[in-house]
Amino acid sequence: MVNIVAIVGRPNVGKSTLFNRMVESRVAITDPTAGTTRDRHYGQAEWNGGHFTVIDTGGYVQGSDDVFEAEIRKQVELAIEEADSILFLVDARDGITGMDQTIANLLRRANKPVFLVANKVDSHDKEVFAAEFHRFGLGEVHAISAQTGAGTGDLLDALTASFRKPTEAVPDDRPKIAIVGKPNVGKSSLVNTLLGTERNIVTPVAGTTRDNVNTRFTGYGFDVTLLDTAGIRRKNKVEENIEFYSVLRSLRAIEESDVCMLLLDAQEGISHQDQHIFSIIEKAGKGVVVVVNKWDLLAKETMTAKRYEDEVKRKFAPFTDIPVVFTSVKEKQRIHKALELAMQVYADRAKRIPTRKLNDVLLPEIERRPPPMVKDKRVRIKYVMQLPGVVPAFAFFCNLPQYVGGAYARFLENQLREHFGFTGVPVRVFFRKK
Repeated sequence: MVNIVAIVGRPNVGKSTLFNRMVESRVAITDPTAGTTRDRHYGQAEWNGGHFTVIDTGGYVQGSDDVFEAEIRKQVELAIEEADSILFLVDARDGITGMDQTIANLLRRANKPVFLVANKVDSHDKEVFAAEFHRFGLGEVHAISAQTGAGTGDLLDALTASFRKPTEAVPDDRPKIAIVGKPNVGKSSLVNTLLGTERNIVTPVAGTTRDNVNTRFTGYGFDVTLLDTAGIRRKNKVEENIEFYSVLRSLRAIEESDVCMLLLDAQEGISHQDQHIFSIIEKAGKGVVVVVNKWDLLAKETMTAKRYEDEVKRKFAPFTDIPVVFTSVKEKQRIHKALELAMQVYADRAKRIPTRKLNDVLLPEIERRPPPMVKDKRVRIKYVMQLPGVVPAFAFFCNLPQYVGGAYARFLENQLREHFGFTGVPVRVFFRKK
């Protein structure tokens, strides 16, 4: 078990800036707009050889007009409950506010180590402003500047000295499954239902999730990392700066994943944006499972599922060897089946075919259907091998690689899929001079 540190405070005191500094990456979105961070956001930090988990939380507020206020407050309270140590961040330039006092009262009842951190002390003459916060009775006030890093070293020294759990690095070699799709198709609801807890904020408002949220899921025989992402909209629909960066985070989550679960809305059908997201996944060489959510809301007839699956594959052609599962997150229908398919795709993506077996199986197929002649020249494929790398790729060695067309490359890809099973996995085919 690793030590968990939660960063809490009212909006716009610099929590995400401190989080980014601690994990040494700009993974949390920072913006002057209050309420930018909504979900709990997890990251891994290291200090003096000690490793720990950091949770960035949304700004704790009461009595605002923000539709997300109650949900953000619930996420902050869950983070406090989950954490081993708490960094209570305040703004030295603003002094004590009523909301700071409310949070201080909440933390006194937490019965956990609390480090009171006065942020935005970026010069020695401003350290006097931090002294005011001794009135909270929470012990030493750590004056820092999350923006410049001033004072953060002393803070981390004190923080890590308080840890009671081991601090050795735990390698994360679990399968990473990104849950992607347009806004409001049920991505966060799927994560929450799988976990059996309100891990991520869910509201009817499209675009609720902004950061990527990584969660370990262990249960029902699974041990995976789930990456819940912000909905990916068309470029002309992205109006807020915050949402623009959220989309970039979603694209990065696809890059970091092994398999993507692409959620579609059963009632809306397959849109151009769904096709665009699918093409991003394919180009990135990631495994994919198409999850048609809200299936319970669709009026169905005989063969409805078959026709829908055929339409999915037609819209996503020429990559059609993809698993499709029809779910209802709300009714908890086939959600574990979707995860089982993702794990099958993960196994197929990692599959290595021995060279001898490749040649024994594929060369007879090539002999039965050789490449078409080009300019009265015959292409002869003599040898095939799988190339190293995380994306399944195969090199076919022949006398005239420049004359092999795309249609024949697709024939060879289909043969690979038929004989060796790469369902849901992009397969690369290359031709090289023997």
